[in-house]
Amino acid sequence: MHSLTLDATNRYDVAARIAGPRWIVACLCAAWCGTCGTYRAAFEALAARHPDKDFLWIDIEDQADVVGDLDVDNFPTLLIQHQDTVAFFGTMLPDAALADRLIKAQAAQSDAELARLAVSSEERRGWQRECNLRTLLHAAG
Repeated sequence: MHSLTLDATNRYDVAARIAGPRWIVACLCAAWCGTCGTYRAAFEALAARHPDKDFLWIDIEDQADVVGDLDVDNFPTLLIQHQDTVAFFGTMLPDAALADRLIKAQAAQSDAELARLAVSSEERRGWQRECNLRTLLHAAG
């Protein structure tokens, strides 16, 4: 399984794909970013190790109408979501082993624990309001 690259021609297909119960792991990057270019191979390897999850590569400039309001401070930024619950949103070191551990840790949590954590801090409540990729894709049309 490889990651999908979100673009203007496949938004409907991506939205349909992530509408299901699978975990979503999105990498928010930029084409001009050297770190992102280097990290892309590691992200593809992560996708291959986790075929039960949907991996998305999103260029924040090309897809600004989808993710333009998200606070992406540095690259790579990962967004990990299960159904409509955003489990993680933040900058990561470009280290595939670290990302792999994070993905496994999030996926190991029960739905009840994810729901509890989603409202456990103002930051996490903000993720639910602002970072839900399903909602962002729907709003962008």
